[in-house]
Amino acid sequence: MSTTLSEKKEQPSSHGNSSEHVTGRPEEVIIVENREELGTGRAEASAKVWGRYSIWALYISLGLAAYVYSLDYSTTYFYTPFATSSFSVHSLLSSIEVVSQIILAVGKPVVARIADLQSRPFAFTIVLTFYIVGYILIASSHSVSHYAAGRVFQSAGQTGLQILSQIIVADITPLKWRGFVTAWLSGPFIINSFIGSKIASSMTNRNPANGWRWGYGIFCILVPVSLAPIMVVLGWGERRAKKLGLVKRVEHSEGGASKRDWVRKTLKFAIEMDLLGLILFGVGWALLLIAMTLSGGAKDGWRNPSIIAMIIVGPIIIIAFIIYEIKWAKFPFIPGHFLRNRGLMATSFIAFFDFISFYLTALYLTSFLYVVKTPEWTLAEQNYFASTQSVGLTVFAIVGGVIMRWRRRLKVLLIGGLIIRCLGVGIMIRSRGANGSDAELVISQVIQAFGGGFVSITEFTAAQAAVTHKHVAMAIAFNLLITEVGGAIGSSVGGAIWVHLMPRYLRQYLPGTTDEQRALLFGSIINIAALSPDDPIRVGAIQAYAETMKILIIASLAFGLIPIFLALLVPNYRLGDAQNAIDGLDITGRRVDEPQEQKKEENSARV
Repeated sequence: MSTTLSEKKEQPSSHGNSSEHVTGRPEEVIIVENREELGTGRAEASAKVWGRYSIWALYISLGLAAYVYSLDYSTTYFYTPFATSSFSVHSLLSSIEVVSQIILAVGKPVVARIADLQSRPFAFTIVLTFYIVGYILIASSHSVSHYAAGRVFQSAGQTGLQILSQIIVADITPLKWRGFVTAWLSGPFIINSFIGSKIASSMTNRNPANGWRWGYGIFCILVPVSLAPIMVVLGWGERRAKKLGLVKRVEHSEGGASKRDWVRKTLKFAIEMDLLGLILFGVGWALLLIAMTLSGGAKDGWRNPSIIAMIIVGPIIIIAFIIYEIKWAKFPFIPGHFLRNRGLMATSFIAFFDFISFYLTALYLTSFLYVVKTPEWTLAEQNYFASTQSVGLTVFAIVGGVIMRWRRRLKVLLIGGLIIRCLGVGIMIRSRGANGSDAELVISQVIQAFGGGFVSITEFTAAQAAVTHKHVAMAIAFNLLITEVGGAIGSSVGGAIWVHLMPRYLRQYLPGTTDEQRALLFGSIINIAALSPDDPIRVGAIQAYAETMKILIIASLAFGLIPIFLALLVPNYRLGDAQNAIDGLDITGRRVDEPQEQKKEENSARV
């Protein structure tokens, strides 16, 4: 494990020490005994050299990266229905989202392992490359397959930026500030939800068929510009720490292997990354979930040979993944001690079921608004509404972070947030009907955001409190992995409900139309919105949308109730000056004095 000789001292460190005061004395040196602790060791050594100006430069560069990430999220999700509709495959929306979410999930452990095995700045370089390649492919796509390929690369870059930002926050903040700083990084969503709405609507208003391409393309420039400062600042910190001799690796014999033996090094890297396990995990879940979303539109539905094959092979691969991780994986990306960690497991599955619930209702929200509210609401107004929950989640997450900093506890806030969110979901049963008022629509979103903001920041902070610093990157990856799988399942189940029920309701409410007409209405929101609001066909289509949404919301509420019971299992961690609630060490690896009242409660969650 990575240690410092100064851990024996019983005095807390000062975060604001300037680099001139760091001498590289033996008691200050970080000893890295294992390769997977190199990234954490370098991060702790960097924390020793941060001065007042350099730490503020790091926070500002983090904020810049967070701003562009939020602008990306606040605009590009709005383009997806237009992109799929331009290829006349709007019903494939959920399948594309499932693949994207699988990449978002599986990519997190990969990026976290790179950050641990090498360094945080090196991981940022990989992320930037994927981001640029993805957006170039999307903006230039001429078929849905090219678009989907671009989304794979873009999702890999997006998931990397998300998790690296959280890892950096965990590296530089004590627990008492963790929730607030994490929520603060989401602050740009408040601004970009409005700016992003105008950008997205301006792109699609002028050219609904192809305007989305420019919307994606601008991030080929914005992302590199926004990530350059943080890469420079982190690189400076690591070089400064290396120059002062603050990191020392314990070299292990490689059995006489040549340094130029790239084949052996590559194989070793693949084993340390657990690439085979990640591939089995991703492919297994992708086959199973995509089969669910494609079954409704495939010939013969569930009896289609391809669908049957995916449903059979998917679970088999998942079982093979479990067996491989238990018996043969030398460095499993889900360590066994994580599965025995009550705090980490409870919080991760709270997020899992919460995301299933969220995506069941969120996946087709923009489509629902476009069909029901056009032209009563402009595209900008529809995007404002769609962003209401994102803005609310951010505001209430920041409020939750302030409360946690003040109260130094999180469990009551977590349980209360879960109950409030379920109340908001229940209100949607009426508000997203064909006759729901504007006020009901907005109120349901605000209530969900109220509870959801508290839930997101408390469970995420608790997951990090449950492990030591050397495990925090993979703990964040595990938590977000389980969360994203929940989102993929929610999208998949929502897509399956949509593709099976929507055609049925279209037949029920549009009895005078042909199969070809209904197929056109089902395949493109643009075709429905082009009709007059009082056109009988559009009225029937809106009723079909409302009935399908009702089923999705009821399912969402059922899944949303489960986390309330899981929250009872979460330890009520004390949020103090330590980096985590387990070993009593601060962000530089020095020991801090913490009250002993929590020790018995946290022993069961010790890693």
